[in-house]
Amino acid sequence: MHQHIAVVDDETAITELLAHYFAGHGFRTTQLHSGRALMALMASDDRPALVLLDLGLPGEDGLAIARQLREHWQCGLVIITGRGDAIDKVVGLEVGADDYVTKPFDLRELVARVKAVLRRTATAAVPPPATAAAAAAAVNPTLSFLGWHLDLAARRLDAPHGGEVRLTTGEFELLATLAQHPGRVLSRDFLLEHTRGREAAPFDRTIDVQIGRLRKKLEANAENPQIIKSVRGAGYIFIPPVTAAKVAS
Repeated sequence: MHQHIAVVDDETAITELLAHYFAGHGFRTTQLHSGRALMALMASDDRPALVLLDLGLPGEDGLAIARQLREHWQCGLVIITGRGDAIDKVVGLEVGADDYVTKPFDLRELVARVKAVLRRTATAAVPPPATAAAAAAAVNPTLSFLGWHLDLAARRLDAPHGGEVRLTTGEFELLATLAQHPGRVLSRDFLLEHTRGREAAPFDRTIDVQIGRLRKKLEANAENPQIIKSVRGAGYIFIPPVTAAKVAS
């Protein structure tokens, strides 16, 4: 079946252009023009695998829509907007977007980005891509550190108190990669390549934003991290020792 994508933009010309272009690349699309229409679609039996969301919907808060998507549904999320400021990009990634594309955009690049996000998020019925996390899951499905348990097969993080901590796809891949290389300084380029399958672009802050989000979920004090530390000019290092064990079947 063709993968289903929701295209959300208040400009009909843009949704029609994207729908036509993505159809030519084997996708099925639904054109929407409001956050309310998107929420209705997400609550239906025809939920899309990925949402292309314009932040500038008239009378609506695009970031609030993105946050609601991430809190209630598992799907790919690519923000498309005319807002090109670095702050807007950071905020978009902080609310859980998998990628961020500014207008005007190249259609071929957009399709490539969408395919990359779909590969990373297709973890339910299809085996995950051959990331470091996926490769390790077959051998050592559970990584433990400081009372935390990261189940690579189930793609689940359990806190020391026993409750599950929800991670986005990007956050999970990043934490898994760091935890599999404890005590080793990992560059941003290395982390991007192993978690997103691409090289860093100039001024690309994707990894920095996701590190910040992970610290808020893992650290007692995100301002003074003890689990994931920064190494100035080099990258990041995972501090605690990690033990690996198979999950009992």
